Amino acid sequence: MSTVTFVEATRIYPGSEHPAVDRLNLEIGDGEFMVLVGPSGCGKSTSLRMLAGLEEVNGGKILIGDRDVTDLPPKDRDIAMVFQNYALYPHMTVADNMGFALKMQNVPKAERQERVLQAAKLLGLEDFLNRKPKALSGGQRQRVAMGRAIVRQPHVFLMDEPLSNLDAKLRVATRTQIAALQQRLGVTTVYVTHDQVEAMTMGDRVAVMNNGLLQQVDSPLSLYDKPKNLFVAGFIGSPAMNLIEGKVTDSGVQIGDYTLPVPREVLDRAKGEPTLTVGIRPEAFETSDHGIAVDVSIIEELGADTYLYGTLAGHRDEGVDAQQLVARTSGRHKGKGGGTVRLAVDEAQLHVFSNVTQERIS
Repeated sequence: MSTVTFVEATRIYPGSEHPAVDRLNLEIGDGEFMVLVGPSGCGKSTSLRMLAGLEEVNGGKILIGDRDVTDLPPKDRDIAMVFQNYALYPHMTVADNMGFALKMQNVPKAERQERVLQAAKLLGLEDFLNRKPKALSGGQRQRVAMGRAIVRQPHVFLMDEPLSNLDAKLRVATRTQIAALQQRLGVTTVYVTHDQVEAMTMGDRVAVMNNGLLQQVDSPLSLYDKPKNLFVAGFIGSPAMNLIEGKVTDSGVQIGDYTLPVPREVLDRAKGEPTLTVGIRPEAFETSDHGIAVDVSIIEELGADTYLYGTLAGHRDEGVDAQQLVARTSGRHKGKGGGTVRLAVDEAQLHVFSNVTQERIS
């Protein structure tokens, strides 16, 4: 059984007052593809390195299956790690790079060659086994690093931003290959990225972290549809959710000269807060003759979709301090911006957050 469990796992770097990872509780199922995502410095890579045995655990414990690995050295944890910089030996061939760990484990040569060949076939590397890394592209080198992990047949794969050194087009192609490969192998995988598009497209579940704290863990669509708090709402989604602070009225939340209708039971949960933050996905807007007034600054025509970028009407003169809004519409708009439009909101897709607790109340 290859489950992974963090129990109150904490890491405090020497000289730091605040934990890099603070009491992390996370259960990863057998064969699950779990993505840790968040901004730089949120603790996601530190969590992965704690699991790998590369960082000390200052509190709590980490289990792989039923075995407590908190104090075990990396070589005894039955994990394989894929780094963002590939970490290949430049003087060795692809085959030797992939089989090196097996050689160190004294695996017989015939078995070693068989496992390397199987991994090479999985990754489309059969024709490159006798080449050196310098003769490979970035994407091919990353596949060699993947192959080196696969041949070890570990209980858990750990991947630390493995696509960050690839160009945009290759990243898209490689992320689908990694996700398909993980499903085929069925190996429990913990994948770290700062790219929330990667997280949404690859993970069975996604754990969102910020400032060392786990904010929410759920399926990608649940994170998108029901973010737990303002941080998750603003982080998950591309373009990001519009988060607009408005004044509470008897019938809803007032944005500019328009009041978004919000159910009374939701307003009651605000417990008298004078203002609330409403979250609106770009696709929840539609141009209309009523709704939120927006001064449009830029229009992006992308063919199937059009993106309108602007500010709340009357706030354009505030410059960088103005509330920026983005709407995705299906219609086509002439011009490059400069006018004012009204945007109606699909009330079923309206999110409401407390400004005091930052938590979702809708």
